[in-house]
Amino acid sequence: MLEKLNTVEARYEELARLMADPAVAQDYEQVAKLAKERSELEHIVNTYREYKNTAQELEDTRSLLTGDAEPELRELAEGEIADLEPRLDELESYLRRLLLPKDRRDDKDVIIEIRAGAGGDEAGIFAADLHRMYTRYAERQGWKTELLSEHTTGVGGFKEVIFGIKGQGAFSRFKFESGVHRVQRVPVTESAGRIHTSTATVAVLPEVDEVEVQIDLKDLEIEAYGSSGPGGQHMQKNATAIRVTHKPTGMVVACESERSQTQNKLRALAVLRARLYEQEQSKLEAEVAETRRAQVGTGERSEKIRTYNFPQNRVTDHRIGLSMHRLPDVLDGALDPFIDSLRAQEQAERLEALGEGG
Repeated sequence: MLEKLNTVEARYEELARLMADPAVAQDYEQVAKLAKERSELEHIVNTYREYKNTAQELEDTRSLLTGDAEPELRELAEGEIADLEPRLDELESYLRRLLLPKDRRDDKDVIIEIRAGAGGDEAGIFAADLHRMYTRYAERQGWKTELLSEHTTGVGGFKEVIFGIKGQGAFSRFKFESGVHRVQRVPVTESAGRIHTSTATVAVLPEVDEVEVQIDLKDLEIEAYGSSGPGGQHMQKNATAIRVTHKPTGMVVACESERSQTQNKLRALAVLRARLYEQEQSKLEAEVAETRRAQVGTGERSEKIRTYNFPQNRVTDHRIGLSMHRLPDVLDGALDPFIDSLRAQEQAERLEALGEGG
């Protein structure tokens, strides 16, 4: 680990020298590229320097514990050592996590697809609850959301809703939300007051650009049709909604959220690219035999990553065994405790895998 950190620190210092070189300084594009790389290394280097300073301080303090040291000095040194040793261990552990290979998708914007699962109308209402929860979380982060496609159930719910979230590091936070979410509550339509269990599935896809996933237009079947949104007989007569079928895979994406056919087509292609990218990533990961959690199950009640229990005011994430009795807060976007714990678990598993590999 120390050898890697020395290499990182040397590169950090080299970048500073390059940026100060008059020949390089004239090339603004190159300077921006170097500055970005240096910025990405800065936190690791600062932490490593703190680690080295702490290690040196610990060594110097230990040297005070000689056989002829005065009792007062020995007591003082032992107290400092008791503080420095756990701090050094903490910094070492943190540096190991910082050195983990970064998921190159982490900084990407995301496309989230929510579909009602088992439970009829109540599942659709729950899908709408999840949509609001993620929208509120994005607002808390200062991120922008945009609706791409929706199919309502007529009772305030969604059969399916697809929306985008744009923000620095969006995928790194939302990627843990993929899977089956389960709700347990008394539906508003239930006259006998019985608790029902319903589900909705969530898929989180990193948004990709045209360079990363190229689509041959010959592989597409593009249809325009009239939007089914609100408006009734006064609905715009032009067929602005777009349905794109990717013939090689059979994937179908429909988009009708925009008033122009061109905008709907662009958004549908963005969703298609994200799905194709995710499909290709899954194939690559399978080839190297990495265990990968399935994005979405069948929507059956037995499969779940998280349960939202209204009678007990409890939300439980079954992957990490974490429960919070703050259900209204969670549904209002207070997801950080779950996401932070899931990230910590992921890092621990990756560190363990690196240890086994080494």
